[in-house]
Amino acid sequence: MNTPLRIVVADDNPVVRAGLTALLSAHEDITVVAEATNGHEAHEAALQHRPDAILLDVRMPGMDGIEALPHLVRTAPVMMLTYSGESETVRAAMRRGAVGYLVHGEFTADELVRAVRDMKDGRPHFTSTALASLAQANAKDPTATGNFEEPLSQLQPDMGQSSSYRSRFQLSRREAEIMDLIASGMNNQQIAAACFISEKTVKNHINRIFAKLHSTSRAEAAAKWLGTAPGSHPGRS
Repeated sequence: MNTPLRIVVADDNPVVRAGLTALLSAHEDITVVAEATNGHEAHEAALQHRPDAILLDVRMPGMDGIEALPHLVRTAPVMMLTYSGESETVRAAMRRGAVGYLVHGEFTADELVRAVRDMKDGRPHFTSTALASLAQANAKDPTATGNFEEPLSQLQPDMGQSSSYRSRFQLSRREAEIMDLIASGMNNQQIAAACFISEKTVKNHINRIFAKLHSTSRAEAAAKWLGTAPGSHPGRS
């Protein structure tokens, strides 16, 4: 078995950190070796653990993500993972060496995991807001995004476009995502953090999921979804 990707998660929001750690750690090929609440802690964690990749928020107390970037990129590839989608912030992150920029609400859990795995190969990932900012900046000044060399015309916003969430149970993409997380063993609080939604919203989704799967428990729903229940077939296609 290959050595798991070692990740540092830096975000001042404890709920976001917990959700990201739970989501990523559920995969055998990824391990979160440290969490940080600001740029200083992220830098210390990077020096101590020498991770394979760093997920970095923008707005944090003390040293924020943009300030920390030049120090962090000397140790490992850095992916911005943030609610901040302002054009200047995106451009500043790319000028300072970020390998990608994901805005919360524009990607699914599966897409985030794929982006983390691709970091080791240097493949950039951007959500639509970030990509639009880069394209606008590049049109005005080709040097505005620093050392980012891949032609923007060849990039597509590869988040939020997945068509792999179709199932015979007719779950929506969000419902399928949540069902995957249920099947992985996450509780409602962890799912809420991983999907950046409230626990009440998670419960509402689960009620609809159970109705569509004709199930009365998480175990029964997971068995049907994974195709392990008698006479069932996997819900994912």
